[in-house]
Amino acid sequence: MPAPTLAALVQDAHAQLGLLSRHLLDRIQDELGGRPQQHALLDAWQRQRLRFAERFEQALTPLLEAAARGEDPLHRKPVSIDTLSLVDEQQALQDVAVAHVIQAVDDHCRAELHQLGNFFAALRGTARPRKQDNPLRPALFAQALLQALRPVQLDAEGQYALMRAAAQPLAQGLGRLYGQLCAQLRAAELTPLIAGSTAMQQSDQQRLRRAASIFVDSGPATAEPVTLDSLARRVDAYNSRPQRLGPAVASGATGKDMLSRLYDQILADPELLPPVKALLARLQVAVARLAMSDISLLRRQDHPAWQLLNRVAAHGAAFERADDAGLQQFLQFMDQHISSLLNQPQPSAAQFLQLLGEVDAHIGAQARQRSESSASALALLEREQRRQPWLALLREQVQAQLDDAPDAQTTPLLRQFLDKVWTRVIVQAMVEHGQDAPQAHAQIALVDQLLDSLRLPADEAQRLRRRAELPALIQRLQAGCDSVALPPPQRQSLFDELMRLHGRLLLGHQVAAPQPEQGPKPDADPEARLRQLLSERESQMPSRWAHEAVDRGRLPTVPVTLYDHQLGADPKLALQTWIESLRIGAWYHMFVQSQWLTAQLAWVSDSRQFFLFVGQDADERHSLTRGALEQLLAHGLIAVLEEDDLVQRAVATLMQDLNDEA
Repeated sequence: MPAPTLAALVQDAHAQLGLLSRHLLDRIQDELGGRPQQHALLDAWQRQRLRFAERFEQALTPLLEAAARGEDPLHRKPVSIDTLSLVDEQQALQDVAVAHVIQAVDDHCRAELHQLGNFFAALRGTARPRKQDNPLRPALFAQALLQALRPVQLDAEGQYALMRAAAQPLAQGLGRLYGQLCAQLRAAELTPLIAGSTAMQQSDQQRLRRAASIFVDSGPATAEPVTLDSLARRVDAYNSRPQRLGPAVASGATGKDMLSRLYDQILADPELLPPVKALLARLQVAVARLAMSDISLLRRQDHPAWQLLNRVAAHGAAFERADDAGLQQFLQFMDQHISSLLNQPQPSAAQFLQLLGEVDAHIGAQARQRSESSASALALLEREQRRQPWLALLREQVQAQLDDAPDAQTTPLLRQFLDKVWTRVIVQAMVEHGQDAPQAHAQIALVDQLLDSLRLPADEAQRLRRRAELPALIQRLQAGCDSVALPPPQRQSLFDELMRLHGRLLLGHQVAAPQPEQGPKPDADPEARLRQLLSERESQMPSRWAHEAVDRGRLPTVPVTLYDHQLGADPKLALQTWIESLRIGAWYHMFVQSQWLTAQLAWVSDSRQFFLFVGQDADERHSLTRGALEQLLAHGLIAVLEEDDLVQRAVATLMQDLNDEA
């Protein structure tokens, strides 16, 4: 039997779409019908189920056709500034649903996916199989499932629940599909290729992470995690009983030798790119000199020296290639700044801490530079979402100012203009330039200036100044009307009114004849009187131009078990603490748009409600709301590249070596 090709396997999968879609149609119906608590989902599903199979095949067909051509079917086009959009909480919930489906398929089809991954990796000539090398990976089918279920009339939570209900049916259907494809590979006598020497083995990274979770027994009733301090105490204990140790350990696994062995483990870390490893090797000299005078180095895992190594390693781990321009720029910066540290015969912890601060500042500056092309556009998007709250606040403030203005100073048309039109002009300036921008403050100040221009001049000198100031005031009013595209008829009515009013004032007449004050009639409407009193009270409220109620976002109520052990049992506190700890320049693993990616936090809005992440490719940009981040975090779909991994992995590995030598 001839060996199947990538295109042939994809075509076989495409030929089985009908069976898969019918299987899903029946099993989703069974899944929803068998659970009374999902009857609401069942009603919405039944209204659309007759077209589900057609929609599923229509969504999946172009993806498989792209895969058959050798393209990445889930390739994302670069995001331009014009198309930059925010991923909000509801959109993030879609990613959570897709991730749940993918995980269900991975768990159900682990062996088959491993064999297919090895086959497609061999076709592409890659040393290790990667998920994106598999053109039939679960993400394609999960994305098609999302598109097919989207017409079902449900809110975001309902769509999420429906995707979860469809997860196991899809996993079972793909189990049969993947099994048949693997059978073809075995029939073509490709078993050594699809199994290989790496069949069902853990990666180096997984093995190291398992080593990092080793616990050392420190007594009959307690167990403590492996840390630098526990390693040092273990070595001290061994050193006090040399007869129980092998010669390799007894010869001096303490002090200088312990540091040397620990650093050897650091440099042996397989996750380090060669140039990053070379940089850390150069720093070994300074670390060894520091250990001679600072005994806390071998006890404190939060020592500035180890923090510096972790920060360098974490930043370097974000790059896939050693020749990446961003990595090269970072290495050049480090070469320029470690010279003074290396030249010190006895460096101090303070010098390491200073260098750590300089590294953080450089990484942050690099991140901000990468976000320059879209940060302004994203900030504009954020301000656009705040247009309506700003407008309501400004109208309240303008109304309070107009209530304070005498009736003889304004007219109904002018009041309507300031309340309905000029508040839009102010908000437009705030959206375009920022809430506290000079342009916005200038439009706010113009309200007072316009009202002042309608006061009767006190003397001839003031009348002459008023005449000289009016052209500039009218010009600014014209520009404000242009910013909101005020229709010509409304604009003409306004300026005709202003011309008439200013003409009366310059001739020495009031805008309108003052009306004699009249007290309330004995038989006046009590409700009208109450409204008048309330209006008078509100008109005395202090100015609120700069005081806006900020919506901090709604925290989800789902448990955050991932962080309970660190931050306590309060999931809201865990979410808030994690979000507040986000740092510009840090790298994160996150699941966005149906795939895992590594991205750097490059921009955070002033309200900390909007975040911009930039991928390893500068054109790969992802803008998320705070609610979206909370959804991803609550479901374990975003994590910072752990900066304590490097030293922690080295400590755990060295501890295991000591156990093996004992």
